[in-house]
Amino acid sequence: MGWLFYTDGRVKSYADEKAEIARLCTFEGERRRTELVKACKVGSTWYAAARVTNLDATPVEDATYVTDPDGSITFAAVFLTRYDNGCWGYKDMEESAGPNESRAPLGLIKLLSNLKDEGSYAHAWRQRCRDWAAIPDYEEGDKIRLATPVTLTDGSTCQIVTATHYRRGRQKRRCYRIEETGGLVRLSKASLAGSELLSSAKGEASPVLAEFLAGQGG
Repeated sequence: MGWLFYTDGRVKSYADEKAEIARLCTFEGERRRTELVKACKVGSTWYAAARVTNLDATPVEDATYVTDPDGSITFAAVFLTRYDNGCWGYKDMEESAGPNESRAPLGLIKLLSNLKDEGSYAHAWRQRCRDWAAIPDYEEGDKIRLATPVTLTDGSTCQIVTATHYRRGRQKRRCYRIEETGGLVRLSKASLAGSELLSSAKGEASPVLAEFLAGQGG
């Protein structure tokens, strides 16, 4: 399915988006009812858990999902969203269709029904979500070894770095000091996948940043 944009301006805020996701996940057909269980927004993507029940209260039979004890099944839906000239739009996918965006919180994943096929797109998508959630959120002063060297814009690489920060106005931005050169670099969360904590040095101040600035004469 392609993108669908609303030109009537009904969606303008986070609350409007959440309400629209709930509406899109709530409908009733001749035999079944679908309702939203939980929705979470990560970046510009909405992740939703939707429960399906039969109107006659019989267990739902499905080729992809194992029926839950209450007779329902709960699946995940992914909504890519963006604004174009003030108009909000979305592109929706069901987890078994193999969506690329895979940062659904573990709390949402735990709500989903078990899968019948461990080799399915849905199984792989859920594992990618778990892998993303498992990436550590390092503390100030932690020294880490990246799983693979990262290539920088000047062509050099780095693999051992120490977590620190810099300030832009009132905002505190995470960055990392390169062990080999002492320079600072911004790293994406994805680049921290599979990394290893070498040593921990928690503290409110930023000793590695202070050392770096002292070396620069400022």
